[in-house]
Amino acid sequence: MHEVNLRTLDLNLLVVLQALLEARHVSHAAERLNMSQPAVSRALGRLREMFGDALLVRSPSGLVLTERARDLQQPLADALTGISRLVAEPGFDPTTATTPVRLGCLDLEAAIYLAPAVERLRRAAPGMPVEIHSHPDDYFGLLAEGRLHLAISALEPRQRQAEFHRRVIDTIWSECLMSRDNPLASGPMTLDRYLRARHGVVAITGKGPAIMDQRLEAMGRNRRVVLRLSSFFNVPDSCVGTDVVFSLPHRIASRLARDSLLVTRPLPEALQSAGFPMYLYWHSRHHGDPMHQWLRRLVMNGAADMASDPEKEHERLGGSQATP
Repeated sequence: MHEVNLRTLDLNLLVVLQALLEARHVSHAAERLNMSQPAVSRALGRLREMFGDALLVRSPSGLVLTERARDLQQPLADALTGISRLVAEPGFDPTTATTPVRLGCLDLEAAIYLAPAVERLRRAAPGMPVEIHSHPDDYFGLLAEGRLHLAISALEPRQRQAEFHRRVIDTIWSECLMSRDNPLASGPMTLDRYLRARHGVVAITGKGPAIMDQRLEAMGRNRRVVLRLSSFFNVPDSCVGTDVVFSLPHRIASRLARDSLLVTRPLPEALQSAGFPMYLYWHSRHHGDPMHQWLRRLVMNGAADMASDPEKEHERLGGSQATP
């Protein structure tokens, strides 16, 4: 590896490189940078000479990244973020901020945990647009790439765990959601009655067994799953007027049970647990950033208010008719 003379390094080229690696198109990168296409093409030539690699090569589907370019993406993003922090003025004023805020979680988690935070953010920082990424995705990868500021999830990263920070914002347990005229809506909720029922499952990723089925398998038991959905929002229509039962995180079940035709009930005692944590995640690249610190406090305070005040949640969800 040859030694690089930083005095001869043009940092503007690194900004152009990031735009090229993200856009994978010279014209689109030029538009993003407010530069002419010939100027970006010249910069690409200098970058190829600097790195001794083509970086972007033509293919039938357009420009694609070389292996060297793919290896550069994350270090480049980290370096430019660090330089931005280095030269940025300390402190953060939400009243004048215009930086877009990018948050990630599933739709119903956004409704439960982010709605109060977004309301506060709009009041405190009216110039900051809010983008909520609610499609099922690898939120940890998006955090690592800098495409999200925060993510809410009960999952844990499978790799590069040391790069992430997290804070518990709620404790979740499961309960049953069903039509109010379902046979399980009244009478004792025994394990045998629960297992004899017809069950629905929400499989966001569409892969693998549900957590409840894994628990039952460990007990040597099983239930009859007759319906698999990919979205929580389809659950109410699947319950009303049917005998299908869903076992869901209690805040999601309460959110859906605002329909007076639905009720919630506890799981059988043998399946009840102490609950599992819901986390707010962020990447270490943003840990010391004043704007991000302010945003984290705002989201955590909003989630804490909702989690600690059932009456407030009940009121916000429209007066759920859930039963104990």
